[in-house]
Amino acid sequence: MAEVLGILVSSDKNLDHLLGLCHAIRETGRKAIIFLTNRGVLLTQDPRFEGLKDCKEISLCNVNFEAFKLQKPVPLIDDKNYATQARHAMMIEDCDRYIVM
Repeated sequence: MAEVLGILVSSDKNLDHLLGLCHAIRETGRKAIIFLTNRGVLLTQDPRFEGLKDCKEISLCNVNFEAFKLQKPVPLIDDKNYATQARHAMMIEDCDRYIVM
């Protein structure tokens, strides 16, 4: 089984770092699971967000998404991945390592 890195993103200031991290993870053959919360959901509005397409899964907090009055659909986010913080907890269980950005 490939190692999986869980990434919690709660800020809208680190997209370049997130893209670089995901690229490095992909180069090593590992996978990344991302959960966007708080201001992190705003990253979905940046055209560069689609650069995360090689991540294993990207989910977001739907409560925060709606609070910022953002509109669906968002590239890379399936309907099932507009989720609650319970998805964040599941992500922690599903990953070998976990970081917060």
